[in-house]
Amino acid sequence: MENIKAVLFDLDNTILDRTRTFQRFTSSFVNTYFQHTENVEWIASRITELDQDGYKDKNLLFAELLEELPWLTKPEITELLNYYSVHYVKNALLMEYAAETISYVRQKYKMGLITNGKNAIQYGKIDQLGIRDAFDFILVSEEAGVKKPDVKIFEMALEKLELSPEHCLYIGDHPKNDIQGAGKSGMKTIWFEVNQPWNEEVTIKPEHTIKHLRELAEIL
Repeated sequence: MENIKAVLFDLDNTILDRTRTFQRFTSSFVNTYFQHTENVEWIASRITELDQDGYKDKNLLFAELLEELPWLTKPEITELLNYYSVHYVKNALLMEYAAETISYVRQKYKMGLITNGKNAIQYGKIDQLGIRDAFDFILVSEEAGVKKPDVKIFEMALEKLELSPEHCLYIGDHPKNDIQGAGKSGMKTIWFEVNQPWNEEVTIKPEHTIKHLRELAEIL
């Protein structure tokens, strides 16, 4: 793409395979707390359903799980939140072709990462994946004090890069948080179609839509 000097990525369901990561966490969670029941497949499915692809607040998620699941002995919600913070991070997996994509992009462009979430969880996953040093900067919404789709977090990225928005390309999976947010800041965008359907209320149209990270090499 002409005039692009920096490529910025979302984390969950873009660089990190959030679906497989959460599946692995859920398997660990069920094996820890529900060895007394044979309904493990239903339990895992219900956890995934209530999680809403990661967009449900975890305090609410675990409160619901405490009410719905067949516990032998109900733990405190703080125990479950602590279990999540440790074991979800441990199960972090890269999206297919993410390592190759990062390596390819780094040879040609500056790179950044913008992600919504808590510092401990997001940086924990980033370090588990071993990719922290791959990026020129990382912005996590908790430390930034603002989260996507607010244009301010994208403007913070532009300040760090010392580039104007037309020289930056942002890639993410969420139509509103990623494409609308980055697009409103003036950046070019690519929508990574994973789990989130397109939102017809989003007025920004991405330059490209991809379904696999390997497609980026043909675009960049």
